[in-house]
Amino acid sequence: MKKTALIFTLSLFSYFAFCQTENKTDFNFGFEKISNKGQLPDNWMKWGTADYKLSSDTIEKHSGRTSLSIEFIGASIDQSFGSCGYAIPAIYKGNQIELRGYMKLQNIDNGRIGLMLRIDGANGTLQFDNMMQRNIHGTSDWTLYSIVLPLPKNAKTIFIGPILSGTGKLWIDDIQLLIDGEDIGKAKLKEQQVYKADNDKEFDKGSNITIPNLTPVKIEDLAILGKVWGFLKYYHPAVAKGDYNWDYELFRILPKVLQCKSDKERNEILSKWILSLGEVTIETQSKIEDSAIKFTPDYSWINNSLLGEELTKQLLALRDAKRGGENYYLGFVQGVGNPEFNNESPYNNILPKPDAGYRLLSLYRYWNVIQYLYPYKNLFKENWNDVLNEFIPKFINTTGELDYKLTVLALIARIHDTHANIWGNDETLQAYKGANYAPINVKFVENQAIVTDFIKTKSGNVPGLQIGDIIVSVNNKSLDKIIQEKLPITPASNYSTQLRDIARDILRTNDSVLNITYKRGNSITPLTLKCYSPKNINIYENYYKKDTCFKFITPEIGYVYPGTIKNKYLPKIISEVQKAKGLIIDLRCYPSEFIVFSLGEYLMPDSISFVKFSNTSLNTPGLFTYNKALTVGKSNKEYFKGKVIILVNEITQSQAEYTTMALRVAPNATVVGSTTAGADGNVSQFSLPGGINTMISGIGVYYPDGKETQRIGMIPDIVIKPTIKGIKQDRDELIEKAIELINKK
Repeated sequence: MKKTALIFTLSLFSYFAFCQTENKTDFNFGFEKISNKGQLPDNWMKWGTADYKLSSDTIEKHSGRTSLSIEFIGASIDQSFGSCGYAIPAIYKGNQIELRGYMKLQNIDNGRIGLMLRIDGANGTLQFDNMMQRNIHGTSDWTLYSIVLPLPKNAKTIFIGPILSGTGKLWIDDIQLLIDGEDIGKAKLKEQQVYKADNDKEFDKGSNITIPNLTPVKIEDLAILGKVWGFLKYYHPAVAKGDYNWDYELFRILPKVLQCKSDKERNEILSKWILSLGEVTIETQSKIEDSAIKFTPDYSWINNSLLGEELTKQLLALRDAKRGGENYYLGFVQGVGNPEFNNESPYNNILPKPDAGYRLLSLYRYWNVIQYLYPYKNLFKENWNDVLNEFIPKFINTTGELDYKLTVLALIARIHDTHANIWGNDETLQAYKGANYAPINVKFVENQAIVTDFIKTKSGNVPGLQIGDIIVSVNNKSLDKIIQEKLPITPASNYSTQLRDIARDILRTNDSVLNITYKRGNSITPLTLKCYSPKNINIYENYYKKDTCFKFITPEIGYVYPGTIKNKYLPKIISEVQKAKGLIIDLRCYPSEFIVFSLGEYLMPDSISFVKFSNTSLNTPGLFTYNKALTVGKSNKEYFKGKVIILVNEITQSQAEYTTMALRVAPNATVVGSTTAGADGNVSQFSLPGGINTMISGIGVYYPDGKETQRIGMIPDIVIKPTIKGIKQDRDELIEKAIELINKK
């Protein structure tokens, strides 16, 4: 899953909490009910920026008397979008929810449209899709679009609506919402469960924790507390039942640990804490074959002599305790198995400066998520226990909101996962990076920051610069120094992807100009760049490649661009390319639709294994076991027999990497390019105190033989990288190599 500025903030519809409809059949999905003339249809609320006009339309509609339109009327599209939202209580039984709607497009440019379906739990978003990755734009007549998502059991609110992120005009009409294929008006209601933890409000306004003297001994005390707290969270049956607000239980035990004078006193405090939760029943664990185990939980800290005999005994008993089939804080997505983080409050109200207790809670929450639920923890080169000790003083000593969020970023970066970051349009971090942009696209090529394109301004291109120039310094700081400063707070799976992300922010500032030096040939020249607010330039102008999803680049070589593809086009595409010498599949993008199996069946003579996964469970969090390998393709004598060249680079991420894994097992397939982003597997989202939205790769993804993909990415069969010379000549050297390979006998 890739996040960009056009995948709008996860707090998008908190505004609509007050307008939830109580009558489960009284949905104004056809926009027919308008109580106040000139206003939006009943129960629909405007969201987005002032750059868009939302209105009812009685002229252009799919059926009935009225549709809803969203039209761009502003001056700048950056960070702007038009949307209309509707909130529904998630009171329905079911496993799957589908949103359908008819939309008509007129001159949608410099952006995309989509339906939005978001499902919130008590304390944050559980599922979200707004179709932005499908890259739907242009002009088209009324077309039925659909989003399908799992419906979590702990869902509280369902938000739906249309979104327009570019220029032009969008109409929507005849929305349907289905639960397990049944219209929501006919769906069965679920029983509402209330947990004791939900009624604990003692620390809603602050933890009241202060930590004035942080000695090495006290750091060790806090590290042990964090490990015990997290272990009980995921292993103790009483916590799993929702009998305790475990965040607030931390704030109750924390002062006692801070005041203890010895290891013995600390251990007695923790031991009594465990006893207060009640007895547990020991259960004999079923034997799992060694070949099915990817890696086992890290219990090594429990046997630490510092814990003492009694506390160690209690923790080992909890390790073997009988646990039920549910956990107040944790679930798993049905059919996939990635974690769902339930009841993790974002505590939006604790900013601008979260107190010491909440900062420590943030560290403990994140550290234990990785400790027990991260499928790639086995790849860590450093001891994760040491990371906890290292970050305790960093979290406690942060001086404000920015410092706190940069510290969180530094922690996230330590798991080396491109899916993991602080997601959403965080204003504090955006201001840190710079509110204004030089109108230049930069990319690291041959380990140097190269000018690859210009963004249109009223005055034209940047005077003095040319494509292929090398940026040497920015505001008197060398690029090497900038990279070294940014690496620790740039979460990504590998170095290539870190450079990809660093390049996007190199030429940002809060001033009106940037002073740079650039190299051309043997000369290094100073230059002052005028910088622009996103309101005055479209910083994403060149970010999304606009191309047909299929064409012939020579009479005998077809080219597929999955970034704009639709599954319904595939039969015609394959029919046209069937007798071609070769087919180039350009996965230097994020696929607009899931094409793994639909395209795979045309490229394979039979079903072929291409991937297997690992997951953990509620019974033994931290034990990751393999699932059976999946296959792609089917028996097909008419499969495409030409050469298949798959192009990849650092932009190839997540679903694009998964697609590469599947299609590369075709008999005549060759992967060409450079290291991909190295972040595969369905993502799991959760919140940290201060309204911080983050994610992890939630399942382990491997080749059928167990070989890793995370961090490593898809290793090309033939490594080809762009060159500075090629960029200056406006050549696509990967496509050139693909053509050469296809034509080679």
